Order: sequence, then C-alpha cells, then structure tokens
Amino acid sequence: MSDFLQNFQNDLKENISGFIAVSVTEVETGMSYSSLSLDPNFDPELASAYNLEVVKAKMKAINALGLNEKINDILITLTNQLHIIDVSEDGKYFIYLAVDSSRANLGMTRAVLAKFKKDIVSKL
Repeated sequence: MSDFLQNFQNDLKENISGFIAVSVTEVETGMSYSSLSLDPNFDPELASAYNLEVVKAKMKAINALGLNEKINDILITLTNQLHIIDVSEDGKYFIYLAVDSSRANLGMTRAVLAKFKKDIVSKL
C-alpha cells in the first residue's frame, strides 16, 4: 500500500469522530486499493463491492437523463450509521466511508474527505 493511502486511512481514523471503516476502490474494475475497519465484523471491501453497483447505477441514470453532471458524493443514512461514497473528480475511483451517526459530524467528515479526494487520482 502506498504511503499516501496509509496516511489517508490514518488521518480519517484519527480525525473523524465515529470512524468505522474506509476503502478506496476503482470504479471500472472494482479493485480495492486500500481498506481499514475498526470493527472486525465490518468488511469495507465487501461493502465497497456492493456500493460500486450504486455508483454505476447512478452514472447510468445521469447518462440516460442526458445530464452534464458528475457525482460528487452519495450519502446513505442508516439507523445508526452514515455511509458516504465520495467519487473522484474523474469518476475513476471512489472513497467509501462508514461512520457512527451518533458521533460523526457530517460537515467535518466531508471536509476531511475533500482534503484527500483531489490527490487520489494523481497518487494512484
């Protein structure tokens, strides 16, 4: 794993309240470049595989509607968790992040993700 991805994971773990898990995945192949979970029962790579289908479906919908738009992020609100799928500017990668909704600050979480999102394409 590259130093960038290791630092990325550590920064998220240390700076996002309620951090549960994260992974970085390539959209075209579904290959996970990195993943980390503080919960041994939560598999971020498995979650990313399913969420890849969400990203692809949304991309198809955007194309079918003829929209000249890109996905910034997709927020899924569960009973006790927030799942954020943050897609890179070029649409080639996404960051999947799961946090405890009772402890996380959504604005701060998005700000921390944005700090790294721009670097993903150039570093991978």
